[in-house]
Amino acid sequence: MIKRISTRLYVSILSAALFSGAAMWPGAGQAARSQDDKVVLNFTNADIPSVIKAVGELTGRNFVIDPRVKGTIIITSAKPVSRDLIYPILLSALRMQGYAAIEGPGATKIVPETEAKHSLKVTRGKQIGESGDRIVTQVYPLQHESAAQLLPVLKPLIGPNNMISVLPSSNALIITDYADNLHRLNAIIEAVDQPMSSDAVQINLRHVSAIDMAQTLARLMLENNAAATDTQNRVVIVPDVRTNSLLVRSGSPSRIQMLRGLAEKLDAPGAQAGNIHVVYLRNADARKLAETLRGILTASPAAAPSAQPAQGAAPAVIPGGGDGSMVIADQATNSLVISASDHTYNMLRAVIDKLDTRRAQVYVEALLVEVTAEKAAEFGIQWQDFGNINDSGANFLGGTNFGARGSGTNIIDVAVNPGNVGRGLNVGVVSGTVNIPGLGTITNLGMLARALETDTNANILSTPNLLTLDNEEAKIVIGQNVPFVTGQYAQTGNSTTATPFQTIERRDVGLTLKVKPQVSEGGTVRMQIYQEISSLRPTSTATQTADVITDKRSIESAVLVEDGRIIALGGLIQDTVQDAVDKVPLLGDIPVLGNLFRSETRNRQKTNLMVFLRPHVLRDANSGFELSESRYEYIRNRQAEHQVQPHFALPRFQMDMLPELQPKEK
Repeated sequence: MIKRISTRLYVSILSAALFSGAAMWPGAGQAARSQDDKVVLNFTNADIPSVIKAVGELTGRNFVIDPRVKGTIIITSAKPVSRDLIYPILLSALRMQGYAAIEGPGATKIVPETEAKHSLKVTRGKQIGESGDRIVTQVYPLQHESAAQLLPVLKPLIGPNNMISVLPSSNALIITDYADNLHRLNAIIEAVDQPMSSDAVQINLRHVSAIDMAQTLARLMLENNAAATDTQNRVVIVPDVRTNSLLVRSGSPSRIQMLRGLAEKLDAPGAQAGNIHVVYLRNADARKLAETLRGILTASPAAAPSAQPAQGAAPAVIPGGGDGSMVIADQATNSLVISASDHTYNMLRAVIDKLDTRRAQVYVEALLVEVTAEKAAEFGIQWQDFGNINDSGANFLGGTNFGARGSGTNIIDVAVNPGNVGRGLNVGVVSGTVNIPGLGTITNLGMLARALETDTNANILSTPNLLTLDNEEAKIVIGQNVPFVTGQYAQTGNSTTATPFQTIERRDVGLTLKVKPQVSEGGTVRMQIYQEISSLRPTSTATQTADVITDKRSIESAVLVEDGRIIALGGLIQDTVQDAVDKVPLLGDIPVLGNLFRSETRNRQKTNLMVFLRPHVLRDANSGFELSESRYEYIRNRQAEHQVQPHFALPRFQMDMLPELQPKEK
């Protein structure tokens, strides 16, 4: 017989009564134990800490209650329940109030649900080992599906105070939730984390090339793949050249079966040696590739005579092999026309597919830096006395003159025409004019003192850039095309007057860069380089074209450099010092006074010339577009900086700007 007490009891009296089997006294709740160890629970608006203490007395568990655990709770049982179910019932009631239990050694902590996830038991895999309303953290590694893609599917199924996160490095899910909910999530994850319904299927071909068959079937399935909204109905076809087979993968077995049937029907033998195929090339040069294929046919054992060509049929080109196979290049369409048996064509088709790949391009940046510094100094005094030249009888005249005539530094040139005096400080003593036979009336310049010091610095920077295909030579010339006289003669003919005739050769003077890059698979670039810098040497007087002097600096070399790295090709470091003294013998050597009878010139010139090179390998269209876009925008920005500024009186001339680039197609 089960005892039921409806009056309230104090917790202490309730606990004693439950274990003694006596009747309950009035208190905070109501629980009775039957003779067969079953209990009827009836807690109405009971204080939560009091109920937890009562359950501890019934189950023998020790509880540690967080001070934030407050409120009332309702637990009623219409029928007697076993003692083993009292603790799970308490956990369910606490979960409804936002509290959770953390089981530890010797005691169970009752804390708010939001903090329970920081001190939980961690399990791995599908086996949880817990049940009911216990909060557990589970690490679930996935085998087939992506954890990141599965996260938004499972997140709505997690409690609001619990969490789910992704560990991308190991493709695993970390879930913190109640044990009974984790059991349901495990069932969902196990059902989703399955391999694809169909793996790749191999379709072997005997006659038709796998590459041609893949292109034909891909065009057939193109519209179907575009219309398919899910991956289950999409079809992927990949040719395997080595085994001449197709690898087909799809989630729909019917589509795979349809492709298998089409491939078997199309894989029919052709004529013995009369099959003609047209292969359109995407990247390779048809003429060069045809020569390579003819060489393969000539050297290949597969090209042994197996069938003779028809009598009277004259091939348009020399056959490539002994079986009558021919390869013709059509340069207009950049395609190959191949006449060969199925076996020979499949062999050639495999080679074409490997050689007709996008060739890498190389963008070469050359940097030529020339820093020159020139310092010159000049000081000299010249004398002359022409005062008595017009007197009768014997007269004394003479003087000193330094520097070449016509240079603007000679005292005689200055006396004839003071406007010819050179640059710098010029101080002279003039006493009227004199008449000298052969020179006429000139200034009577008795003394000329000159002083000059120059300091010249130059920084020349040239950056020629080139873009070329792999293993193709490119050349850039920036300069002038100057005529040089190579010969001259007089042609008389029947007349007595000779007709002069000259032969002229034109040469490029300026900057020339020739480069031929070769890219390896590892990214290393081998380059054959020719770099030349030439310029016309300035002259003080006008000269004929044949007398033109050019300064030339050139480098010809083969280098090996990594992609994107800078390499120094070479250069010139030159330091020239010149010290010239023009003086009167003996008088010019006298200390101090000797400066009145000499002229000194000093010149120092330092030249630093270095050539640097940096290649950039462009393996796809996007890298080439990004590089061109950056250079294009650089020029547009320079144009914007050099726009004509408005003026109140002058008309404004608008500079034509480069148009903006169209957005890149994706």
